[in-house]
Amino acid sequence: MNPFDLDETIHQRTRLGIMTVLYEAGEADFAFLKSTLDLTDGNLGRHIEVLAAAGYVATRRGYDGRRARTWVSLTPQGTSALRIEVDMLRDIVGRVQPSQN
Repeated sequence: MNPFDLDETIHQRTRLGIMTVLYEAGEADFAFLKSTLDLTDGNLGRHIEVLAAAGYVATRRGYDGRRARTWVSLTPQGTSALRIEVDMLRDIVGRVQPSQN
């Protein structure tokens, strides 16, 4: 595993944020992601489309009372890809940090 072969789909700051929030939350609705990450509807929507096209997130639409909602969750593939990305980032940081010995 080459630590410099970061997954550009995930590595982009906003998409990494989306994936991290979803990892912690399990599932989040569009409004929660939008407010948590301080994004516009269009910006968040586009990033979710990219992640969904890569197979990293799944969306489901439904209603909460009378309000239409979109929920987003990580797929097993997305969880695996996020873990790999985080491991690579740890390796890179480890190269910069002084030895603890």
